[in-house]
Amino acid sequence: MLVGRRAEPLVEVERAIAARGGTSFAVPADVAREADVQRVFAATLDRFGRIDVLVNNAGIAGPIAPIDKIALDGWLETIAINLTGPWLCCRAAAAEMAKNGGGRIVNVGSISGKRPLANRTPYCASKMGLLGLTRALALELGGANINVNCISPGAVQTTRLELLAEQAKIPLQDFLKGVASVSALKRITEGSDIAALCVYLASDAARNITGQDFTVDAGTFMD
Repeated sequence: MLVGRRAEPLVEVERAIAARGGTSFAVPADVAREADVQRVFAATLDRFGRIDVLVNNAGIAGPIAPIDKIALDGWLETIAINLTGPWLCCRAAAAEMAKNGGGRIVNVGSISGKRPLANRTPYCASKMGLLGLTRALALELGGANINVNCISPGAVQTTRLELLAEQAKIPLQDFLKGVASVSALKRITEGSDIAALCVYLASDAARNITGQDFTVDAGTFMD
C-alpha cells in the first residue's frame, strides 16, 4: 500500500513494483489529515483484509532559518507531517494489528532527532518527538505483540538533498561532497539501505526487537 501527497511518484513506484512481479496499490493522501488517514486505512482493509506492517516514512525538511525568522505556519506544517502524521497512522494501525495478534511499526526519523542542528528547530523537534513516540508505543503496544522501532537515517541520496542544497545556497555537487566527507565511510546513504532495514524489522527475525532506534548514515553520527 503506497501513500503520498503527490500521485505521480506513487505511479512510478507502482510500476517499479509491478516490473519486479509485485503487487501494490496507491492512494494519494496527506497523512497529516485525520480524514485522509482514515480513508487510507479503510482502503487498505478493503483491498488486503488486514494490516501487518506500517512504515511511517512521510516527512518534509521544513524551514531552515533562525527561530525568529520562522513563521508559525512553517513550524505547524513540519510538526503536522513529521509527527502528527505518524501518530495518526500508528493509532489506526495499532487497532487493526491488535485484532490480528500483532504487527510491526517502523518509524523513519533522522539523526537530527538526536544530533540537533542550528536553524532547524521545526525539523529537529519533530524527529526527536518521533523517537519519543516510538519508545512510548513500544511499551504501550508490546502486550499486543506489536513491535515499534525507529530508523534514523543521515543524509540519503534523494531529491531532498537537492532541496537542502538549494535552501543552503550551496552548489549541489559541493553539498554532496561535503555530506559524504563527514561520514566514516565517505559516502552517502542510499534509499535501499533504509528499505533493507525496514524489511528486516518487519520480519520474524526481528520479533524480539522493539523500542529501538537504528542509525543508518555511513558512520556520520555514532551514539
